[in-house]
Amino acid sequence: MSDTDALRFVKGHGTQNDFVVLADPAAELDLGVDVVAAICDRQRGIGADGLLRVARAVALVERGILDGLPDGVRPDDWFMDYRNADGSIAEMCGNGVRVFAHYVRATGLIDTDTFSVGSRAGARPVIVHSHDDVHADVTVVMGQARVDGQSQARVGETTYTGAVVDVGNPHLACVVPDLTPQLLAEVDFSAGVTIDSVVFPNGTNLELVTPARPTDGDADWAADMRVFERGVGETRSCGTGLVAAGKASLGVLSEDSGSLRITVPGGSVLVTITADGATLRGPSMLVAEGRFRPGWSRDG
Repeated sequence: MSDTDALRFVKGHGTQNDFVVLADPAAELDLGVDVVAAICDRQRGIGADGLLRVARAVALVERGILDGLPDGVRPDDWFMDYRNADGSIAEMCGNGVRVFAHYVRATGLIDTDTFSVGSRAGARPVIVHSHDDVHADVTVVMGQARVDGQSQARVGETTYTGAVVDVGNPHLACVVPDLTPQLLAEVDFSAGVTIDSVVFPNGTNLELVTPARPTDGDADWAADMRVFERGVGETRSCGTGLVAAGKASLGVLSEDSGSLRITVPGGSVLVTITADGATLRGPSMLVAEGRFRPGWSRDG
């Protein structure tokens, strides 16, 4: 990032999973780990769970940021170059895709409500059901959620068993018997989270999920979830984690498909899983915009 340029940013969130959005069509910004971590720091920088660079896919390849175009991504697609709050690169972020789609639609970079967002996990088709400069309702086609056995994690002194789920990034989704929303709220992630580094050599997101319960609402089932994200810590929502939780919940019910209204601390989303894959529908908000002052990152 050049200290001579007063770079503009937008702050947005999807069910309070929040992001700094940077428009960089030609992928000219130097988004090193230290710069991203400073931007996402809630005292030193703007503060966010992650950073979304809005760039053309071909530009990221030409700059060597991507080795090549991921599956289904076209050169001219707008690509979500996603970074975790610690500056590390992540393959996918379901809430981030909704915010990204909202941003490119609201700013006129895209002039249709149905389009594809590029990500390191491949192309992600989206539908922007409604939008204005602040609010949007977006569905993301998340692809297949694949279960690869089971593993365990420890939070403090408590061990949880769950499904190893690949949603383009790794998850351990633990549907915990007899876990109520009240007991879920009492889980203390600050006591420390330990995962199996053999199963997850690059880390994982951990979801704790209440057993699914029937509902008369817009879904077949309802559940509650909290998430501890690799490279971030606990967040108020995680889109891919919601899909992983939905997949694991249906597995416990011995169901191959269904819809779940899952509530997280930041709100609720609709997860639908079929033989063709998973979709995630929920809100996006673009809450503010501003400008970095030249030199801000040097002295923090």
